[in-house]
Amino acid sequence: MGWNVVRVSTYAILRAAMQTSLARRERRRRNRSGARRSGSGAGRGLALILPIFLLGSFFTLSLVAVAGTVEVYSAYSQNLEDPRQKLEGLQFYQQTVLYDRTGTVQLAAFGSENRRVLKFSEIPDVVLDTTTSTEDKTFWTNTGFDPAAILSALRDAVSGRPRGASTITQQLVRQRLLPPTTSTLDRKIKEIIQSVRLTQEFPGDEGKQTIITAYLNYNFYGNQSYGIAAAAQGYFGVTDLSKLTIAQAAILAGILQAPSAYDLVANADKQDDNSLLVAPSATIVQRRNTILEEMRRDNKDGLLRGKYSDSDLLKAESEPVVLPPPNQPRMIAPQFDLQVRQQLADLLCGPGTDPADCAEVDTGGYKVITTLDVSMQNSAEKWLSAYTFGPNQASEAADIAYLAGIGITPKTDAYDYDRIMGPSSTSKTGLRNDNIRNSALIALDYRTGQVLTYAGSAGFYEDPVKDPARAGQNYFDPEYDVLSSGIGRQPGSSFKPINYLIGIQDGSMTAASMFMDVATDFGGGYIPHDADGYERGPVRLREALQYSLNIPSIKATAITGVQRVMQRAEEFGIQFPAGANPGVSLGIGTVEVHPSDLVSAYGAIADAGTLVQRNMILSITDPNGVARPLPVPTVTHPSTPQASYVVTNILAGNTDPAQNNWWSQYKLMEGNTRRPATLKTGTSDQTEDLFAVGYVAPPSDPLKPAIVAGVWAGNSDHSPGNGVMSLEMSGPIWHAFMQDATAKTPITDFIQPDGVTWANVDANSGMLPGPYTTQTVREVFVNGTVPTQHDTTKVPVDVDTVSNTLWTYDCPGVQETKGYLDLSQVDSIRPDWQKYDDIWIARAQKGSGVRGGPNNGATMYFYQVGFWTPFGKTWGADFPPTTYCTSNTGTPPPSPSPSPTPVPTPTASPTPVVTPTPIPTQTPTPTHAPTPTPTPAPTPTPTPPPTPAPTPTPTPPPTASPPTDSPAPAPSAVLLAPLPLALTRRRRGSGVRDSRTQVRIRRS
Repeated sequence: MGWNVVRVSTYAILRAAMQTSLARRERRRRNRSGARRSGSGAGRGLALILPIFLLGSFFTLSLVAVAGTVEVYSAYSQNLEDPRQKLEGLQFYQQTVLYDRTGTVQLAAFGSENRRVLKFSEIPDVVLDTTTSTEDKTFWTNTGFDPAAILSALRDAVSGRPRGASTITQQLVRQRLLPPTTSTLDRKIKEIIQSVRLTQEFPGDEGKQTIITAYLNYNFYGNQSYGIAAAAQGYFGVTDLSKLTIAQAAILAGILQAPSAYDLVANADKQDDNSLLVAPSATIVQRRNTILEEMRRDNKDGLLRGKYSDSDLLKAESEPVVLPPPNQPRMIAPQFDLQVRQQLADLLCGPGTDPADCAEVDTGGYKVITTLDVSMQNSAEKWLSAYTFGPNQASEAADIAYLAGIGITPKTDAYDYDRIMGPSSTSKTGLRNDNIRNSALIALDYRTGQVLTYAGSAGFYEDPVKDPARAGQNYFDPEYDVLSSGIGRQPGSSFKPINYLIGIQDGSMTAASMFMDVATDFGGGYIPHDADGYERGPVRLREALQYSLNIPSIKATAITGVQRVMQRAEEFGIQFPAGANPGVSLGIGTVEVHPSDLVSAYGAIADAGTLVQRNMILSITDPNGVARPLPVPTVTHPSTPQASYVVTNILAGNTDPAQNNWWSQYKLMEGNTRRPATLKTGTSDQTEDLFAVGYVAPPSDPLKPAIVAGVWAGNSDHSPGNGVMSLEMSGPIWHAFMQDATAKTPITDFIQPDGVTWANVDANSGMLPGPYTTQTVREVFVNGTVPTQHDTTKVPVDVDTVSNTLWTYDCPGVQETKGYLDLSQVDSIRPDWQKYDDIWIARAQKGSGVRGGPNNGATMYFYQVGFWTPFGKTWGADFPPTTYCTSNTGTPPPSPSPSPTPVPTPTASPTPVVTPTPIPTQTPTPTHAPTPTPTPAPTPTPTPPPTPAPTPTPTPPPTASPPTDSPAPAPSAVLLAPLPLALTRRRRGSGVRDSRTQVRIRRS
């Protein structure tokens, strides 16, 4: 979605030397002539004398023979265009200038002709007088040409001092109002005729004002400056021309004779304070003084419009020519600017137009107000630099110095460098030796699609960092835009929310759906594992997503179908590489996506299933202040408010310590209050790509931004890091940026829409509590998907109260019926999965930490990492005993086969709401409150040893249907349908990836 640039050339924004070279070429092309330069030598004198002599002869003859002159005038003016139309239609190429969202901070300027067009009222007398004194003394009174000046020039040429004799009007006509010609004499005659006609079309003082304004706006003054306004600002830093000194105005007028030769920057010497000084002996300074002397004479002759004293003019001759330090501005967001440049080309010249082929982008003089928030951009650049360059300096002391240089000290860093330098929460060394050299960040207002922050790399102006192991490759490529260019990056687990949301909206799963987190062969030897290698057995979707387990997400993809997941993900604006055929590994983010697209997709989840096309332009106005209409961003609805809210509620638990004691280290705080926010990280295999994406609840003020942000970290050339995970790199950057971006803003919570229901379910199976449920949680469901089946994973078994073995008639104790775990049928409709469930069950019966299975993984209680076991050391109940208690050697009398334990009859599902309206209801928080202990069943009369009661087989679910506003009923456990499984393959080298037999595992 949005405008994506495959690889925009950064040379659209040119360095100074390139700008100057390009400016010269463009000027020659447009003017069909070079800059006017002073000359010397007999050859140049003769070239000048000849046309002047011929012109003099022509005018002498004209005075004698008027009729002949009229005939010549008529002949030469036949092919000349209307001078009024030509002048009024004169186009001044101006740079297109980009501003931030406030319209006050300039971000960039496109185009080599740096020009700002002035009105006559903005041009002070001192500029007019210095210009006319040197270029055309009689400008205000002549008829467009000056015969006396021609004769004077002829006299000077004969005496060896050749000079021009063209008036200001003639110069303007020659530059822009004449057709091309090859004859010097022909062109000179037409120039004079057209100058006369132009003066007649624009009579009086007002007409002269129009002519000289066009002249001063058009001229090239060197130093990439077109027009007097750009020259004053470029050389002296003066934006208000009334503040130019007499000496400054005179030297600007002098530059016109030879702009490249008289360029003040080129003629200056750098001083100790970085200012530039033009020596008094420089030719341009001498020319300035000559102009000031001319002004003294013209002042006495009454030819000047302003009032000057002789002493002021003399004093100006000794004024030093000092220029401020050269301004080589660094653009605030260069990769953002290039994205805007592409959007401008799309708008001005048609979708898909290369900006280099759309001249209007560079010459149209547009003022573009963008969506960029400068304060957020500065924060993003700071934290990207801190985590990317801070730990990668030559020594730890250099690291600390670098961080201090960008304003981050142990006192200002809330974590005392622990996250940047180490040790971090997951590493004893931090990032110093982890070989992660690049990062990128984008933030959007998800309600409007406006891009608030865009940094396509950690530092556009930094030097590349070469990869010593790969010739011609760089760990860090500063100008490459990771966010939108190329085929993208592997999102890893950060793709899981999209994967699960599709299933929840389809009605094939709910937040309470149970998956068996056990090593499973999905075909062709593809046996994925979780990041830590443990196998947790029965887990619900909520915990599987919050703790980023891989196997459940792969099973969810298999349930939904690979092609459907891809098709629905594309509706969220995600673009996959052409021909991608990943197989079920798609569910753990093995297929490349553009980070900017993924962040927009998260924004759609945040905005109740509404996807707003990314946009970067708020307004465009032309040089006359006329606004250009903008297209309305495309709005689609890839999900429903209800399904989106369920996923948001799950992800919001990741920043809540009560729900997630691991990811919640990145909770957002406003003082002592936690701000509701979502977060999901993703780490690809070998730590090539590290993602962190999340959003905050929307502000109550619709004009304030609702922020979703995403961070990528890794190496530009896809080389792996040294075991670092997203929680150590992209997670801290996301957290630091979001703390800055949301600081001092009101705290709001996510609004629950109509059409969702909260219900208590078994904490392990996700079904309605059964007679042997010992722990429940409160879960949220899309209406119509609340489970209707009571827990079937815990079944009654008769045991002996003394020996805790299966009861027989001759046990020493009393018979007691208890609920025991029975997972033998949870995937019965998918025998290829149940087979691996049974392998895990055989190990789990021995307890936690027992290794085995196809990956030699260890069994684990959820989520047992030494400090966090939210549901206790259990899988919901104990496995039943496997031995009988009997003391005789005879055969016990036969007994009737036990009947299955009855369960409540399912009730009809409520009718879902088609178009719910959000209401500001406080979001309930899921709890893990245990249900009352069920009353044991009456002890039956002793009978011979029975076999354990069989568990009723779950009824297979209906096939998942396409998403609608009314989701289908949810399954009671894991409802599956056999699906063909493809495998992921990847080809390295060019960065293009496709299938391969061995699929790598994505980590959180």
